Formats: sequence, structure tokens, C-alpha cells
Amino acid sequence: MYFRISIATALSLVLGSATAVAAKGEGFNPAISLILDGRFNAYDNETDYELPGFMLGGEAGRGEEGFHLGHNELVISANVDDLFYGKMTAVVADHEGETEVELEEAFIETLALGSGLTVKGGRFFSAIGYLNQQHPHSWDFADAPLIYRGLFGDQLRDDGLQVSWVAATETYLKLGGEITRGERFPAGGASRGGKGAGSLFVKIGGDIGASQAWQIGFSHWQADIEDRTSAGHHHDSGAAEVPAYSGDSRISGIDFVWKWAPDGNAGERSLKLQAEYFIRDEAGRVIMDDGSDTPESTTYDGEQKGWYLQTVYQFIPRWRVGLRYDRLDSDNRGSDGAVLSEAGLDNEGHTPERVTLMGDYAHSEYSRLRLQYAKDDSYEEADNILTLQYIMSLGSHGAHRF
Repeated sequence: MYFRISIATALSLVLGSATAVAAKGEGFNPAISLILDGRFNAYDNETDYELPGFMLGGEAGRGEEGFHLGHNELVISANVDDLFYGKMTAVVADHEGETEVELEEAFIETLALGSGLTVKGGRFFSAIGYLNQQHPHSWDFADAPLIYRGLFGDQLRDDGLQVSWVAATETYLKLGGEITRGERFPAGGASRGGKGAGSLFVKIGGDIGASQAWQIGFSHWQADIEDRTSAGHHHDSGAAEVPAYSGDSRISGIDFVWKWAPDGNAGERSLKLQAEYFIRDEAGRVIMDDGSDTPESTTYDGEQKGWYLQTVYQFIPRWRVGLRYDRLDSDNRGSDGAVLSEAGLDNEGHTPERVTLMGDYAHSEYSRLRLQYAKDDSYEEADNILTLQYIMSLGSHGAHRF
């Protein structure tokens, strides 16, 4: 949920706190960065966005048309002491004409437990999949893959605890698990006393000579959900019904990344191949909440799955091109087909897919200009989407993950 305050107030609170601590001479030397993201989008299809077979939530959608702000981040991070590291990320964005400030991340992480063990606590991006942990400014395309949009509302994050372990082996091996509140989409309701969701993940990787590297991951997430809501549906009478799901949800995934750069020098030329596949199984009940005591409802047994494959090639220093293909499928059943349709869970006999072309120029690691075109057949009427984007980083920022 967003809270709305002025940008000046938000910045003064954050930067003022850092300045006050530093002034006391307590050795507080945080890394502070500001990510600026601006966009221009042009569409052919003027209808409301949908993804047949999926209840959309979170930040799922194609974004505003025309000129608008994207995902602007204020990041503060530092070692607390020799045992702990802390990070906070606040996002400033426009939504339906209003400027919103959201606390995206706020966590602490251990530094010196030893034996490859790390514990993280607070609000963080889940380690499931490959792309989910990365901030949008480090994505290779301007938007999330369709499967992330359909399952996670672009990205999965929650409040909780994460424990991970890296083996002391030549081949990279990381095992981990999370237990989280389960209140944010795609969960809901913070069931089981605020411990409603959990996940497990495995990462395996290594080098092939001096020029190649690879990583494969397996992950599983599940939650007990109470009233996960989606976008409202308006009837001719003007009354709005909000789809709400309660029941079990399980998501399993596999991801793979392969990178090539001559002698490991990615500054000259590089090639990256990336793919992910997810499948979700749900069983429970869907209601169309209209504020009455007897809303329409249906049993719901759903399966949604999808994948994407993308490649990005840097052919000369600073210049890259990329190609991505997305595809989704769903098989949702229930006792009342009309209610499933109203909730967006009827796939309408459509298999969502999309092809995206990207080209960008990075003058340095702190600036990037991007042009992107997508042939989007993810819903009934195909769309042609053109995106212009700038991403600028002011100040230091952490290294990007493999």
C-alpha cells in the first residue's frame, strides 16, 4: 500500500537523518544514490490492459501513455558495524496523476556469521527466480517479462526473514529459504499470524574457461492466502466488484543464465542468454466483492504457467541490442464460469505472447538511453508499444548480481 507525502518532505527526512548522524562523528559513511528513470510510451491499443487467465495485482500493467516518470529510487546503504549491513530504498513515481513515495526495501543483513551463512531481515525482494532480486534500473529491458507481470505483479517482495548458505566448493552452490508475512501480492491476508508465505531456492553456477559463465536456479514459493484482491470490474449500473481469492498458492520455477565475454572483458563485447519458467497451482474460492453480504462466488482450481527467453548482445563498447520472447498459458476451472470470467481467470481461448526488441547506449555505468519496441499479443487486441527511456544514477550504487 502506498503512502503519499511530498517529495521534499521524504528527501529531507532521509537525507537529514544521514547528515545528523554523520555530524556526530560516529563514523557513519553511507552510500547514497538516486536513480532517475523517465519514459515515453506510445500504444496502438487504447483499451484497459488485461492478461487473460491471470488476476493482475501489484504494479502489473504497461505503464502510462506519453511522457511520464518511471521507477525513481533513493537508496541509502552502509555497514552498520562489523556484523551488520543495512539498506533502504524509497521509490518515487507517478500513478494516475498523483506522486507517490513507497518504501520498497528496508533490511539488515549479517556480514560475519562465517561458514557461508547469511541472514537477512526486513523488507526485501525474494530470491526466487533470477530477475526478481534485481532492481528495475538494472533490467535489460524497460519492463518485466509477462510471467513476472502475471504471477508477481512485476516483482515479489515481502517483509520477513531470509537465510542463505554458500558452499565452500569450486562450483558455486547457494541454498536458502524465506519465511515472510504474506500480505503483499501475490499473497494476501498475512495469514498464520503474519507468517503466511515461504520459499526455498537453489543456485548453482560456475565458469567455463576465461570467457564463459553460467548459473541455473530452482525455486519454490507457497502461501496461504486470505482475500488477495485484483483490479475492480465496473458494471453498467456503476457498481464496482473487486475479485478476491482465498486458498492455497504454489509457484515453482527454474531459471538459467549464460554469459560470454572475450577473456572475461565485458567492456568490449559480451553476450547474455537468459530464460525462466514458472508454474502456479491454486485451489480455493473466488468472490466478486461488491460490498454486499452475498457476493457472487465460485470454487477455483487454477494453473497458470509461462516462460521467457531473451538475449542481449553488446557488439561494441557502450552499445547493446536485445531480443525477448514471452509466452503464457492457463487452465482455470471453477463451479461458475461467469464469475471466473469477471475475475479475469477465463483465458478466453487466448495464449498471451509478446516479442520485444531493444537497443540501448550507456555512456558510462551511470547513464543509459534505451529504445524499445514490443509486438504485444498478450490480450485480445494486439498492440504495438514503443518505449523511450533514460536511466541515470547519481551517486554510488551496488554491484549488480550475476
